[in-house]
Amino acid sequence: MSPDRRHRRPAAFRLDDRRITVSPVREPERSAIQVVPEPDSAALAVPAPEARAPSRRGLRWGVLFWGATGALVVLAMALGLYDLVKDFFARSVELGWLGLALVVIAALSLLVIGLREAAGLMRLANVEHLHERAEDVIASDDRDAGGALVKQLISLTHKMPQLARARANLKDHLDEIIDGADLVRLAERELMAPLDQEATSLITASVMRVSVVTAVSSRASIDMLFVLVNFLNLLRKLSYLYGVRPGTLGMMRLLRQVISHLVLTGGLATSDSLIQQLLGHGIAARLSARLGEGLLNGLLTARLGLATIDVVRPLPFTALPRPTLSDLMSEALRRRNDADEAERLVTPDIETVSKPD
Repeated sequence: MSPDRRHRRPAAFRLDDRRITVSPVREPERSAIQVVPEPDSAALAVPAPEARAPSRRGLRWGVLFWGATGALVVLAMALGLYDLVKDFFARSVELGWLGLALVVIAALSLLVIGLREAAGLMRLANVEHLHERAEDVIASDDRDAGGALVKQLISLTHKMPQLARARANLKDHLDEIIDGADLVRLAERELMAPLDQEATSLITASVMRVSVVTAVSSRASIDMLFVLVNFLNLLRKLSYLYGVRPGTLGMMRLLRQVISHLVLTGGLATSDSLIQQLLGHGIAARLSARLGEGLLNGLLTARLGLATIDVVRPLPFTALPRPTLSDLMSEALRRRNDADEAERLVTPDIETVSKPD
């Protein structure tokens, strides 16, 4: 406080008094009372969010090329079938009708397969869109957007009987006053918790199979082939578990997304800290020779399974903890130790069997 400022006692006055001067800056004393208004917080400038770069629009030559090439292939196949049926009719009327019926059946089957593949791709794109919308709702805390997102999640899981009670609970909470972010977290706890637990069990069982088969196999080519087939089976089970249900094209796209996710997150490289953590808990002392040989393939399978969960899960991990690689490996080793202990209890020891009289 400046030393030349004089203190005065509080007093009441009227704004229409001539002795009062209203000025944005304190001036030398020309009147008895001076009023300096403070800036209003509502009048301050609010930084506007940066506008997103407009999406690229225009003629995509790659799409045009592949579209024209596919149309030419379809026309060539149609012309070949037409000539084939025409030759059948030229040889015999019965043979022509049989060929025409087979062509119609093949066309209808191809149409159904195409519709299923398109539906699988749409479901995969819907899950990706739900994941992005959930992140936006958590960031903006929009209640209306959160309610719409929860309704879509209920519609996505309507064919899952194990989530019937969770869907009923969410429908009851939709009419309550809950923030958008909290509503998404509630949906994650109700809907995703049982699915995450089952997904973890599937990955653990897959890790155990890979470890055992890798240990008993004598060739590396057979090991890698089994790991690939086992991972594709795990990929299909996890996608069906979370409601994606992709077709053949959807599986190829999902596989590409999982590999891209692993590359972006650096998941293909097994860190030394994980190996030290596993060995530090004394697991290496309890490992059998078979599991010791299949540890690396088991780690790879577990990491691929975790990446698949991140891709096919419609909600991000916010309210629930993300499953970790060390937890999966510890669970797999615990199950294997329990199985070995049960086998030792069931199988009697030869030395302890009493000799016959």
